[in-house]
Amino acid sequence: MTQLSVNINKVATIRNARGGNVPNVVKFALDCERFGAQGITVHPRPDERHIRYADVRELRPLLSEEFNIEGNPVGKFIDLVCEVKPAQVTLVPDAEDAITSNAGWDTVRNEAFLREVAAKFKSEGIRVSLFVDPVADMIRKAAEIGADRVELYTEAYAAHYAEGRERAIAPYVKAAEVARDCGLGLNAGHDLSLENLAYFHQMIPWLDEVSIGHALISDALYLGIEETIRQYLNCLK
Repeated sequence: MTQLSVNINKVATIRNARGGNVPNVVKFALDCERFGAQGITVHPRPDERHIRYADVRELRPLLSEEFNIEGNPVGKFIDLVCEVKPAQVTLVPDAEDAITSNAGWDTVRNEAFLREVAAKFKSEGIRVSLFVDPVADMIRKAAEIGADRVELYTEAYAAHYAEGRERAIAPYVKAAEVARDCGLGLNAGHDLSLENLAYFHQMIPWLDEVSIGHALISDALYLGIEETIRQYLNCLK
């Protein structure tokens, strides 16, 4: 079964907009687990504009499901991940001032760097996933680098889904097959939603995990978080 990991960055964004501790990020994460989420994802950025490094440290001993930390492997991020030791680290090449992640790794150009970082995390017993576009060469190189999984960057699929879902999914099916042939686990994330998730999963049923934040938290404003998680899990059946 494909696991649902809830990215709670947006909850922290709301908290930080007002100061204090409302909404409580830790309680929200634990409630997501209680309502059926099989993982929690955070993406701490150097400016801590949403999830703070302190949040990551506080969450780690309290979570019972998988903890996934995303981010660009700059020095302080590497130190944090090695200290906290989540189940999985997802390496994302986002610039420090990026509003959100907007591209996958060029694993060919960055091979030496990614090989070194992946080896460091794996020596700490942390599963390594690389955020990549649905491009066969990038996926094959991720396997050579020593990644355990790749996470397919699904913004293009979501953007073109309404125009024709068969065409939108085609490059992702091919990429997923390459990943499977290379022995890589497969994650997906970015702009997946209740509108497009079920079809994505139908066409790539061997997905290990989807990590969803913005759409899921937005849906929860209307549906409540318990019902929202239930509906997302239904998309993955």
